[in-house]
Amino acid sequence: MSNLPDFDQLWDYNDPEKTEKVFKDLVSETRSSGDREYVAQLLTQIARTHSLRRQFEEAHRILDDVEKMISVVATALDLNTPVARIRCLLERGRTYNSNGQIEAARPLFLEAWELAGASREDYHAVDAAHMLGICESKDASLMWNNKAMMVAEASDDPRAQGWLGALYNNTGWAYHDSGEYERALELFEKGLAWRLERDDPQATRIAKWTVARALRSLDRTHEALAMQQSLLGEHEAAGTRDGYVFEEIAECFLTLERRVEARSYFARAYRELSKDGWLKDNEGERLERLRRLGEGHTC
Repeated sequence: MSNLPDFDQLWDYNDPEKTEKVFKDLVSETRSSGDREYVAQLLTQIARTHSLRRQFEEAHRILDDVEKMISVVATALDLNTPVARIRCLLERGRTYNSNGQIEAARPLFLEAWELAGASREDYHAVDAAHMLGICESKDASLMWNNKAMMVAEASDDPRAQGWLGALYNNTGWAYHDSGEYERALELFEKGLAWRLERDDPQATRIAKWTVARALRSLDRTHEALAMQQSLLGEHEAAGTRDGYVFEEIAECFLTLERRVEARSYFARAYRELSKDGWLKDNEGERLERLRRLGEGHTC
């Protein structure tokens, strides 16, 4: 694969439809190379563009084709580095997970973790552990997130190390969800420092948001509000809107009993976040609360 494009670098997770077109063109260009494992891996990423758009049946259909492809050409693949198989397991698991079928996703991520570990594929091992951290709850989630961080921090693969920003975020949330807010803040701040060393303004803004969110949980509401208002200024300067920033500003104002200001931001949060299909499917009560508070109703 060394002479073929690194398709992982071609991903635009904010525009999976555009990414699908790029990957389809690349499939057409590279089929003649004879590198069937490369094509199989690339097809798993096309499947991912569909799962990100909640087109789950199409994602599964493509992954079915990849599994058949892997089976047919198994003797031509390097079985010591079965990356196509690992990627197929990961994307099948992600497709199930995004569709709320966590019990179907979990064993696929576990198989990917074991296969990647045996093959010394650190990048994919970290991916699998991080997805298990998402699937599991409480102690199990923390265990998998910590395993992922250990592999990434110990790896000499820059791609595996590139997972650290997401891992600090996810592990921080696992601690936050268990009520360990100080530990969560520590990891969120570590994640922010990691992001600040890289040229990714949007990811850095998300990391700042998590720090502010932890501060609110620690009853450091004035600090949290100041950070969120600063983030709002960054978004306005960039010409973007973030419903989660509106929501947090509203929650801070509500905590501080500044209800008139809170109402305005709850309304803005609802307008933005109600456009999110995943939130509609999975966080209906949260959206309804934003709507009611934005209209001036009490909690």
